[in-house]
Parts: sequence; structure tokens; C-alpha cells
Amino acid sequence: MRRFDALIVGGGPAGSTCARALRQAGWDVAVLDRARFPRDKVCGGWVTPGVFQLLDLAPEEYRATRLTLQEITGFNTGVIGGASIETRYPAVVSYAIRRCEFDSFLLRRARVCVIENTPLVTLRRRGDCWIANDQLEAPVVVGAGGHFCPVARRLQGERDHALPVIAREAEFRIDDPSAPVASDTPELFFCRDLEGYGWCVRKGDYLNIGIGRRTHDDFSGHVHHFMSFLAASGRVRDPARLAWRGHAYHAMGAGTRPLAGEGVLVIGDAAGLAYPESGEGIRPAVESGLRAARALIDAQGRFGQDDLLPYEESMRALHAPVTPTPKVLRPFVKGLGRTLLRSEAFTRHVVIDRWFLRAQPTAFSDNQS
Repeated sequence: MRRFDALIVGGGPAGSTCARALRQAGWDVAVLDRARFPRDKVCGGWVTPGVFQLLDLAPEEYRATRLTLQEITGFNTGVIGGASIETRYPAVVSYAIRRCEFDSFLLRRARVCVIENTPLVTLRRRGDCWIANDQLEAPVVVGAGGHFCPVARRLQGERDHALPVIAREAEFRIDDPSAPVASDTPELFFCRDLEGYGWCVRKGDYLNIGIGRRTHDDFSGHVHHFMSFLAASGRVRDPARLAWRGHAYHAMGAGTRPLAGEGVLVIGDAAGLAYPESGEGIRPAVESGLRAARALIDAQGRFGQDDLLPYEESMRALHAPVTPTPKVLRPFVKGLGRTLLRSEAFTRHVVIDRWFLRAQPTAFSDNQS
């Protein structure tokens, strides 16, 4: 039996960030993950400068490793099949990364014990400790295994009542360097019912495309419609032949799941923390990893539910749950939304600045409208 101060289940950005913060405080930490890193993690994959600040990592330091870091200075937005608007910025506002590289880099940077290619099969309580797979012992377990995290499911004790966002994505090397998707300009194309959007993100020699939706009705039909648009516009020659992968996540503010229990914390997508407007999960994952580590350190060896509650309270204050639009108002709201998406000012200051970059309304305006 190997004993650690903390066991983290999941080695993505949330788990690796929490692990590094605990290790820097002198904790002996193990990260358990069912995958082997670098793993094939498909994701739209762009991060704002604020993410690098939270990670205490300079973009130049990451670029020096020769991993993909594509500077972003604009966005192209519209409704699938319709006209689009280009929004430019005077400086770099984000960076495109490949998740297979980014996640592996963060996990190795944590410098903790990493147990790869090993799923969590059993988790049982013995006294004041948790026993994982009958081999690992720790007084506290952090669930960071994504939407289907077994730790989060155990803490919740029931099925989710809210439907998750579902997405389908593909990332592949670009054969034609002159492909119409500009390297510094990700493209966002909203579904006509505004229940989701598709994207095209250039990452050096790679292109990431995908579509995600809050509602599950005729998802395959929406995927087919988006693929037809990609082919007709010349962005992808034959999208049907790509290796598409799917995933699910909650984008509900602080989510619908409990975040703290007796000797347990849940972070990242396992906690349902993705931003509701954009679906971005990397920054909430990093934030939750840091706050979970701080809560554990402040608990000073006391890991009861009340001792760990400050973490849950801080996350719910940071990510207020979303209030759904009343059903009777949805047709009006969606019609207004399609109209506003044709506005350059609304696109810049609300869609891009507030929803996707999570910036203050005037942070990147530079008096441009």
C-alpha cells in the first residue's frame, strides 16, 4: 500500500494545477489517470493570457518548449451558412494550443507521482483515509476526471438531472497551407437556433473543427449541416472522412453537482464548471484546481465536509448558476440574438470580449467598434 497526502483522479489542467500547488506546499501527491500522456484530447483549445497568469507560466516559456502556441488577434463570427463578421484586436488576446501537448506539459511540470494508464476501479473509505484500487491510500481525494469522473459520481450519489452539452470534434494536420482559416483568427459559427455553435481553430500546421450543443434534439442533423457548410466553403475538403470524437460536459456556471464532501473535492469538468456562454473549460479548471489546493492547505489536516466547504462556497460565488430563459420568451430571444449577431459592436463587446475572452467590456476595445 502506497500512502500519499492527496490522491488526484484525473491529470488534465484541473488535476495537474491542483497537484502542482500542493506539491509546492510540501505535499506528497499522486495523480491517477486512465490515459497515458500525451493523450489524444480533442478540444477547441485556446487559452487567454489570464490562464497563463493563473498557471504562473509565461507564454514565451511554453513556446520555448517548441510546443504549438498560435497567437490570436481576431475572430470571425456568424451564423452557420450566413455572412460573417471579422473582429480584430491591436494585440494578442488569446493563444491556440494543442491539448495533447498542453495537458502533458502541465502534468509533467507538476513534478508529482503520476500513475498513468490506470483507471480508478475501486474507492473505499477506511477510517479517515481513502483506499483506491486497493493500492493507494490518502486522507483526501480530488476528483478531476472530467464529466464522467467516478469520484464526482460517487459524491453526487445519483444521476445528473440536467442534460450536458454534447460536442463532436476533430483535429488533423492541414495538407494545404493555403487553407482559408487564418492562423490568427479562429472562426465561430452559431447554430440558427442559438443552442450551440461550430468552430474552426488553426493551430500552426493543425486545424481543429467541432460543434457543441446544449440541446440533444437531432444532434447528428446539426453536425451534418455544419460539415456541409465546411465542405461548401472550402474550409475542409471532406469532413465526413475525418476521425470525429465526442465528449460531454456541463456548462451551467457552478454546475449541478456537489463540490465538497468528507475528504473529497471535485474540480474542473467533473464539477460542471465550464462557462455557459462559450463552453470553455480550461480556465475554470485551472481556477478550481488552485482554489481546491488552497482550501486543502488552509484546512491544516482537517478534511471533514465542513472544513472543505470554503472551496465549494468560493467556486459557487465565482460561477453563479445560470437562470434559464423562460420557455415562452425563447423564440423572441433567439430572433433578437440572430439580429444582434449581425452587429459589429455586439459581436465585439459581448460575444467575443465578454463571452469568449471573459474580459472587462472595455479591456480590448481600443476605441474600435
